[in-house]
Amino acid sequence: MKLICKLGAVLLTVLIMAGTAYANKDRKGSSDHPLISRMPGFFIHKYKDIEYDSYTFRDSANKKINIEGHKYLIEYRLKKGGQEPGRLMILKNHENALKKIDTEILKRTKKDLYCKVTKEGKEIWIQVHALDSLYSLSIVEREQMEQKVTVNPDALFGDIATTGHAAVYGIYFDHDSANIKQESKPSLTAIADMLKANKSLKLYVVGHTDMTGGYDYNVGLSLKRANAVVKALVNEYGIAAQRLAGKGAGPLCPIGSNKNENGRKLNRRVELVEM
Repeated sequence: MKLICKLGAVLLTVLIMAGTAYANKDRKGSSDHPLISRMPGFFIHKYKDIEYDSYTFRDSANKKINIEGHKYLIEYRLKKGGQEPGRLMILKNHENALKKIDTEILKRTKKDLYCKVTKEGKEIWIQVHALDSLYSLSIVEREQMEQKVTVNPDALFGDIATTGHAAVYGIYFDHDSANIKQESKPSLTAIADMLKANKSLKLYVVGHTDMTGGYDYNVGLSLKRANAVVKALVNEYGIAAQRLAGKGAGPLCPIGSNKNENGRKLNRRVELVEM
C-alpha cells in the first residue's frame, strides 16, 4: 500500500511538472504580432488570428470606435516563478516602443493603452490591456479601402425617375465627422455628371445614420454630412447651389436592422431625393 502511495505521489509530481512546463510554452500555432515584441518572461496563453472581424477601440476623445479588418487577439501570461513587472511598466514599455515607429498614442488609462499606427497602406489599431501577471493585445489591421463600387450616373437618374430617390453608398466620412474621405470622389463625380446631364433636376441631399448614439446627435450629424456633400458638389464640381438642399434624417428611415452591423451599414447612407 505504501509503495502504491509513493508511486502515486511520484506520478502526481511528474504530471504537475509536465503541466507547468507545458503551461509556460506558447500556445500551438501562435506567434507575436510582427509589429510588437513581447515582455521578457511571458508566454502566449491565448491566441486568435481572424482574417476579417471587428473590435471596439477608444479614440483620442475617449469615444468608442469600431474598427474592421484583420484581427489578432494575443494574451500573454507570466511564466511560473517570474517577477511581476506591474501594469504601469507593461504599458510604458509598449508606449515607448510604439512611439519609435511614429505611433499615434490615443489614450492611456491605469489598465489600457490605445494607439494607432499608419504603415504601408494600413491603419493598425492597438489596445494593450495590462494586469500584474498578464496582459493582452487586441490588434486590428484596417486596409485603406480600395474603391471597388462604382456609381453610374445613368443608374442614379433611372432610380430617381422611377422612385423619386436614389441611395448612394459610395460617400465616406471620417468617424463621427462630416469630413468627406478622398475615396468618395468617384461617387461625387457620378452625382455631378448626372446633374450636368439633367439641367432641370433639383435634389434634396439627405443624410442617414444608424441608431448608434443619441437621436439628436445623429440627426445633427446626418445634416452636417448632407451639407458637406452639397458644399463639395457646389465648390468642387460647379453645381449651382439653388439646385441642392441638404437635409438630415438621422436614424428615422432605416432600411436594415440596427441590431447587427450589416443592417447598420445599410442605414448609413446618403440619399438623393427629387424636389
